[in-house]
Amino acid sequence: MPFAPLSTEKTTPSQVTLSIDGFSIRVPAGTTILQAAERLGLRIPRLCACDRLEPYGSCRLCLVQIEGVRGTPASCTTPVAEGMRVQTQTETLARLRRGVMELYLSEHPLDCLTCSANGDCELQEMAALVGVREVRYARPEPGCASPMDTSNPYFRFDPDKCIVCARCVRACGEIQGTFALTLDGRGFATRVAAGQAEPFRDSECVSCGACVQACPTAALNETAVHEKGLPDRAIVTTCAYCGVGCSFKAEMKGNEVIRMVPAASGRANEGHSCVKGRFAFGYATHPDRITTPLIRQSIHDPWQAVSWDEAIAYAAAEFARIQAKYGRESVGGITSSRCTNEETYLVQKLVRAAFGNNNVDTCARVCHAPTGYGLKRTLGESAGTQDFASVMHADVILVIGANPTEAHPVFGARLKRRLRQGARLIVIDPRATELVRGTHVRATYHLPLKPGTNVALLNALSHVIVSEGLVDEAFVAERCEPEAFAQWRDFIAQPRHSPEASAAITGVPAASVRAAARLYANAPNAAIYYGLGVTEHRQGATAVIAIANLAMATGNFGRPGVGVNPLRGQNNVQGSCDMGSFPHEFPGYRHVSDAPTRALFEAAWGVPLSSEPGLRLPNMLAEARAGRFKGLYLQGEDLVQSEPNQRHVRAALAAMECVVVQDLFLNETAAYAHVFLPGASFLEKNGTFTNAERRISRVRQVMPPLAGYEDWQVTQKLASALGYPMTYTHPAEIMDEIARLTPQFRGVSYAKLEARGSLQWPCNDEAPDGTPVLHVDGFVRGKGAFLLTEYVPTPQHPDARFPLILTTGRILSQYNVGTQTRRTANTLWDDADLLHLHPEDAAARGIADGDRVHLESQVGSTILRAVLDDRLQPGLVFTTFHFPESRTNALITSSSDWATNCPEYKVTAVQVRRVDATMDSPSFVDELPPAFDLPHKLVEMANQIGEFFAAQPEREAAVRAIAEHLEKFWHPTMRERLVQCLQTEEHSLSPLVREAARSLLERVT
Repeated sequence: MPFAPLSTEKTTPSQVTLSIDGFSIRVPAGTTILQAAERLGLRIPRLCACDRLEPYGSCRLCLVQIEGVRGTPASCTTPVAEGMRVQTQTETLARLRRGVMELYLSEHPLDCLTCSANGDCELQEMAALVGVREVRYARPEPGCASPMDTSNPYFRFDPDKCIVCARCVRACGEIQGTFALTLDGRGFATRVAAGQAEPFRDSECVSCGACVQACPTAALNETAVHEKGLPDRAIVTTCAYCGVGCSFKAEMKGNEVIRMVPAASGRANEGHSCVKGRFAFGYATHPDRITTPLIRQSIHDPWQAVSWDEAIAYAAAEFARIQAKYGRESVGGITSSRCTNEETYLVQKLVRAAFGNNNVDTCARVCHAPTGYGLKRTLGESAGTQDFASVMHADVILVIGANPTEAHPVFGARLKRRLRQGARLIVIDPRATELVRGTHVRATYHLPLKPGTNVALLNALSHVIVSEGLVDEAFVAERCEPEAFAQWRDFIAQPRHSPEASAAITGVPAASVRAAARLYANAPNAAIYYGLGVTEHRQGATAVIAIANLAMATGNFGRPGVGVNPLRGQNNVQGSCDMGSFPHEFPGYRHVSDAPTRALFEAAWGVPLSSEPGLRLPNMLAEARAGRFKGLYLQGEDLVQSEPNQRHVRAALAAMECVVVQDLFLNETAAYAHVFLPGASFLEKNGTFTNAERRISRVRQVMPPLAGYEDWQVTQKLASALGYPMTYTHPAEIMDEIARLTPQFRGVSYAKLEARGSLQWPCNDEAPDGTPVLHVDGFVRGKGAFLLTEYVPTPQHPDARFPLILTTGRILSQYNVGTQTRRTANTLWDDADLLHLHPEDAAARGIADGDRVHLESQVGSTILRAVLDDRLQPGLVFTTFHFPESRTNALITSSSDWATNCPEYKVTAVQVRRVDATMDSPSFVDELPPAFDLPHKLVEMANQIGEFFAAQPEREAAVRAIAEHLEKFWHPTMRERLVQCLQTEEHSLSPLVREAARSLLERVT
């Protein structure tokens, strides 16, 4: 049966000429009279109509008269017609509108002067516009007021001020897709109701704010506006939560943010928002903020408050002392994906130019480093291929390892709109997320694979496409390397990759895999969206490559509605990678060994630069345990709560002699810091963020920095104290330098961002207006490269001691390690990490809903509350990592991705037991650090690399590829120690790795 595509192609509609109030206008067919009048600058009164909602026609204020047409139709629902003659202002219309408005006002409190929406009320505005001077109808009796709903901490609902225009109900359904609101009752008794006529906080409402924004009165109004009054100015900036990068108007009164209103001009969010970006900004002024620099000689000493100059001087002197004693490579820095591009750029510049090494890394290491590696190898660019609007052109959407309605809710709402329009959905996830069976959306196929088997399942999907002749041969022939494709076709066609053979590995029935593969391959436009459920695995990079293979084989690149789209976790993960935060790359993803690139930066920065890759964050921690890495500059990252194997992380930090933490709060890592430098929130700084669609957006300062400096200024002070002066006066100057040195940013400037609103890189001479869709006429690398993706099982598998598999993720109300959201009213919804487990597993252990349970893995344990959840498969448990007392990452082993060392957060073998109510959570007191054998770890990492390249058909090519990978990504001392393992019998190198190590030794000698 042929695939029935949705209507996604943009066609030019026919034009219609009409007259409105004597003015002639030509507009596209399908335009409403109201829209045509607005284009002429004519204002027709309205209440139920809203620019972002479908026409409704209930308020009867936008009535017009049309020559030759009986009655007075609503202009918001009446389309234009050729030759139509419309009148919007006549005595008849004025009389009707005043009568309608009188009816509204007869049931509305006339307390305008004391109303929280006074001056910002459309009802008030429309009453003035239609000229109501009296209300002739009876008013409600005093004392008959309906109770106000104040259950939501961010907004309140006053039913007496509701005019039942249904804009809130429609916004909840049409924009957010939650359908939490409805109109209850009939006639004069009609009321807006949340859920089953329950308080907003207890209903399905997700507090996105769409209803508040749509409300034309004070019926739905922000609590802050009610308490503090209307704001007096607004500044457009960019949200500092997830990678969607929503634009907001920060509406201010003095230096206080009254409310954050999603900007309709924001191309990433188009006027929509989620509970975090819309309301959870109070952390910026929370009493826990540290606004004075702190120092101490030992982590066992109390903090001492000092001046900025004293703190900076102390930190610089300690770094200089450490390098003099232990060598240049003994210190490094970590950039933040929560900071701006400009701030991240300066940190990596400080490390390379002032420290004199490449020991710089970023939190992308623990989330999307495999994306950078996999997409760079296959397509030539380390970023997603589409803009968010592209999803509205997709016929089939494949979501793998992502839960966008919780982790990227604004994009999730857009995706659900496309599904309600008829797009088909494939979800690959161990859990039945909201997209699998949600409100008004349901996946066509849900493939509930076993955690850790992504590569096997992706190979099975590709096997169906190859074996059933579903490859887009023309696309592959034109756009991809023929030899690489031939090798991949032969590899993937092998019977061991069939759905039937893979079913025992993945747990997914072969029939479902075949049906999903056919649906994806036959779609005119098929798009893939993936998240940390793909990357945070031992084979994360392999899975990203397999996704790229799948999309190339079916020709799904280079146009709207297709592509490979990583959903980035933090607001500037993409930007932190773009800015050169990895130890092997300069800004723009150019390797440090590339002589022309290095010469470019040396000329600009005025110092010689290292040509060897630096230490990755896991290597820094390992070297610290070994006594060779002693100093770390850490901007905006909480390693203790976010890195795996928490005991190992704590032991490594404790072994360092100077840890400098730059953050908003004294986080878990600050317990191991010697210097604390107060950071600035996104509201206190200027700069740019780059979101998951490569969109560069301005961050604008709306209040002075509470500690006196923006983060880039602090880094600049530290660099100068280290003897490498930086003299920028504004982040615009930093961006100018980035543009001069980075090809993808060559055309970016603050002036252009002010004029255009945002830009998607690459933005340069070839694409002066930016690039919404990558790889249109060809791949960035030239021809697309198919790579072989052999499935290798994770060592984290159930056994008698640890019979369950733990996977981790996020929830809507909280964000990342909770540093921000834990200091907002979002904790009213979720104030602790919970352990979700299937009722069968709970029953087998005597666990009831709400019980305290002991969760244990090979490396740690913790105690959580249990939640019975049938969305999980038996044998699978799930929790989040938002609260430090939960110690979720204490359970995660050091197992990591073979290519990038991204930790395997998604697969950990555990046991769960019900505990006595008096049992306390495990403590760090007297807890010994785990044993650590660095040579053994190096051998393990090298053998993982060998497992990937072992799929090469020629042994010599595999050995060469392993050696090249080690040279490109491993620090020289790591390579030296690996070579030394050739002489040590107890460390077992695989044959391929042994040959590669020998070739490295030969090159050195």
